[in-house]
Amino acid sequence: MTKIWTPMIAAAVVGWAAAPAYAETLEVISPDGKIIVTVTDDGGQASYAVSFEGEEVIAPSKLGLIFAEHPGFERGLAIAGATRASNDTTWEQPWGERRLVRDQHNEIAVIFRATQGPARQMTVRFRAFDTGIGFRYELPDQAALQGDIAIVDELTQFGVGDKTTMWYTPSDEFNRYEYVTRTAPAGEVDDAHTPATFRKESGLHFAIHEAALVDYSSMSLGALRAGNFEAKLRNWSGGPKVKTTAPFKSPWRTIQVARQAVGLINSDIILNLNEPNTLGDVSWVEPGKYVGIWWAMHINEKTWGSGPIHGATTAETKRYIDFAAENGFSGVLVEGWNIGWDGDWFNNGDLFRFTEPMPDFDLEGLGRYAQSKGVRLIGHHETSANIANYESQMEAAFDLYEKVGVRQVKTGYVADAGDAVRLDQDGVRRYEWHDSQFMVSHHLRVVEAAAKRKIAINAHEPVKDTGLRRTYPNWMAREGARGMEFNAWGTPPNPPSHEAMLAFTRMLAGPMDFTPGIFDLKPNERAPVRADVPRGNPSNRPQTTLAKQLALYVVLYSPLQMAADLPENYEARPEAFQFIKDVEADWEQSIALVGEVGEYVAFARQGRKSKEWFLGAVTDEEPRDLLLPLSFLEKGKQYRAQIYRDGADAHWDTNPYAMVIEEDIVTGGKSFAVRLASSGGVAVRFIPVE
Repeated sequence: MTKIWTPMIAAAVVGWAAAPAYAETLEVISPDGKIIVTVTDDGGQASYAVSFEGEEVIAPSKLGLIFAEHPGFERGLAIAGATRASNDTTWEQPWGERRLVRDQHNEIAVIFRATQGPARQMTVRFRAFDTGIGFRYELPDQAALQGDIAIVDELTQFGVGDKTTMWYTPSDEFNRYEYVTRTAPAGEVDDAHTPATFRKESGLHFAIHEAALVDYSSMSLGALRAGNFEAKLRNWSGGPKVKTTAPFKSPWRTIQVARQAVGLINSDIILNLNEPNTLGDVSWVEPGKYVGIWWAMHINEKTWGSGPIHGATTAETKRYIDFAAENGFSGVLVEGWNIGWDGDWFNNGDLFRFTEPMPDFDLEGLGRYAQSKGVRLIGHHETSANIANYESQMEAAFDLYEKVGVRQVKTGYVADAGDAVRLDQDGVRRYEWHDSQFMVSHHLRVVEAAAKRKIAINAHEPVKDTGLRRTYPNWMAREGARGMEFNAWGTPPNPPSHEAMLAFTRMLAGPMDFTPGIFDLKPNERAPVRADVPRGNPSNRPQTTLAKQLALYVVLYSPLQMAADLPENYEARPEAFQFIKDVEADWEQSIALVGEVGEYVAFARQGRKSKEWFLGAVTDEEPRDLLLPLSFLEKGKQYRAQIYRDGADAHWDTNPYAMVIEEDIVTGGKSFAVRLASSGGVAVRFIPVE
């Protein structure tokens, strides 16, 4: 990590010998003066409010914590002191959507002291950035909070207004985070995962999420009354929501704010509220593009389990390795390689053996073969959320992968929400939620164990991203939303608005392994490989044009980008495949240019290696004419634009393959006009003209 600017810190302390008898009100203001956070102890309760340019974002909302056996912080509170600070530093990401990240904020840490019952105090630390705020609870070691502490409720509220438009996924359903995003007035929503995105009637946008989720339960939003949500923590099986001891710090609660929707995307609050890299030298963490034995199973071309069309065979893996080497891909993912895939693996996670390959898969030989071709195997650990089984083998499994040259592992936790298996201290089987404190801690154990072997993690069916990739740079990507596989068998498949919606919702949390790049857009219309392995419903298919599939490599960020289709489908369309070969997966800069939530979005990203710029834009089912500013290019300089755009008669349903590939000369600082078809897109590579 390199510090580019010297921190500018200004601190002040205000204190009282005793709590005042009147309400105290304090403020912290963002560096640009537009965001104001107001904190008060009115009525003996801790509360806060947020405004942007004088407009209310969050109405006065309660703060506090309740414990099972210790006195909590609900009422009878008074502000007893505060410290102020400001910061302006820039830090460097080892990989990411931008190399340099500016952390500029003003801070106030407000001390609330109990005026009733045992003497006790808590600090609520607020940071105000130009793009939003973050706040967390900090409880010092104190006489009233000794021993094990059980948090039974976090009283944090978010008064968003009942008529505010809300985009969200439900938080109490079986399929974890994997739902089509819903749109409703906030007053009609009962529960929601975060990030949840909002738009005031005035057009002001904001999003609620959390940062630095460590040793705590994940937060969702539960409705208290119309337009007022409370932090809803996932409880332990038969226990409280959080188990802890003092001193402790909660995760940051975050509220990103922007007049325009793209302002939410162009914010680094989540990263800035995480701790710096703790792993030291992470030059072994390598972004890149990969292919894999994966999509073939989803469309019933191959099987995960053993048999005549088993996917993870030595011969098939060599075919993928050769294809990766010939086309410049750095990795080959192989799923279904180990013992455990036969039978009902979804419900029997204890079947998996993470160091035992299937008889037709030569793991060690393939590891050597891949490296001889300049490629690496990407490992796969599907656990079926049986954590007890996985953790008993995890160290040995990572040792094996280190031995055969694997540097990246995709983990999986396919199971219904609430069915993650742990064994308690008596060996009794317990079931936990995927976003519980137990699972939050499990994922960190995996990341830390992998880091010891210089292995990076790409978690599927994960706990949501909260920016911990800054602290643990080997935690490269996650899933945590509906990915491409739903287009093979989902009911229904992802709608045309899905990708433009993800950009303003799920993607605010961090990188997603969405697995784009499907070129056979009607895979279930292919002839079955075997009569006893039929294809799925033909209506299950990517509801996009081919050009949109290319644009997703720029729009949906991941440092591990998959070319998800079968090699033969890329070989059939080499001209379109060229963009996937050219586009980068690690960026010097990223800018969301224009967009509206769930409707359309356009991104420009500059490659970290080549310094070339790439542009991607996608739309929902509505065709659009966009005039995109080329302000990201050097003003007045000419560029050769390699353009992949929808054809004149393109349509995701009736004519998805219609695409024009052309070159044009454009000038930095001018505008770029493009027409997007229904669920269409455009992808552009800009090469400076020397």
